Amino acid sequence: MSINKFMKGAVTGWMTSHGEHSDIVMSTRIRLARNLRGYRFPIAFTTEEAQKVDAQVSAALLTSGEKGYAYMKMSELPALERHVLVEKHLVSPQLTDVKRHGAVILSEDETLSIMVNEEDHIRIQCIYPGFQLENAYEHADSVDNFLENELPYAFDEDFGYLTSCPSNTGTGMRASVMMHLPALTITKQIERIIPAIARLGMIVRGSYGEGSEAPGNIYQVSNQTTLGKPEKEILSDLKNVALRLIAHERRSREILLSKSRVALENKLFRSLGTITYARLLPSGEAARCLSDVRLGIDLGIIEDVDMSILNELMIFMQPGFLQQYAGAELTAEERDIFRADLFRERLRSEQQIEGNNKED
Repeated sequence: MSINKFMKGAVTGWMTSHGEHSDIVMSTRIRLARNLRGYRFPIAFTTEEAQKVDAQVSAALLTSGEKGYAYMKMSELPALERHVLVEKHLVSPQLTDVKRHGAVILSEDETLSIMVNEEDHIRIQCIYPGFQLENAYEHADSVDNFLENELPYAFDEDFGYLTSCPSNTGTGMRASVMMHLPALTITKQIERIIPAIARLGMIVRGSYGEGSEAPGNIYQVSNQTTLGKPEKEILSDLKNVALRLIAHERRSREILLSKSRVALENKLFRSLGTITYARLLPSGEAARCLSDVRLGIDLGIIEDVDMSILNELMIFMQPGFLQQYAGAELTAEERDIFRADLFRERLRSEQQIEGNNKED
């Protein structure tokens, strides 16, 4: 399978379908950290050790008879292509550092990503659309069980799976849900909710994980504890927190509609106008406007715009994908111009399709 397949398509598997509570929960991710016995962690291993780990993991999967996997070595990809894989949430920013001698094995539908030589020797990642913690975990667990039968995992009877970062030791599992929380952000309730979530053993980050911001009001909520709790208990705790957030967001949306409907509609339609007609569109403004339009669609205020188009534009707007699509390196201003052109073109073609469907 060619790298071009993953470069050309903006929308990944988790963006093409809808799961439970998909108006708020955009995706569910399970990540399992594993290491091989007998090798130092990536932070301290040699090039020879990195190559041996890569060879063992890739051989286990690619010679298993399973079809639909693509293998990519980070050092063999141009920087821009590595950046695009990050923007599509297929690899972590850490993996793109070529000094790590990293690689990734991707499933054809892009729901499964196995990162080799990231912070740990193996990072198994499954992403599902909407709120599907159990399904995503079952998929990741099945891949983990297969690899554990093929490879000598570093495991301790007292501490569980041994990992590079002590906070991941134990189950080695990070479960997360990516949530669109515009109403809580608009009403500033998110500022008091985040500390409360932390007291429950969860953490709230931006959509690209630790250290990232939350452009477009998109937040990632995940577990902090991996030691001393079984996987099912971690999933249950995260599910309960996510359901509370969903309820708070729905309530905030209802309050905005009942108390400030005209002001809210004005805000949402202005944002639709911006992405439809703007000639310069910075990434921050694009993210904010996409968030507003998404909210407008979910509330039934904005019609004739397909949510899948917004998912596509959410990836298209990123600097790496823009330049990959343009086939050239772009300055910041050139990216803003090209981003605006892409948005106008994509939304105009969608409106034409909708108009033709109505005539038929």
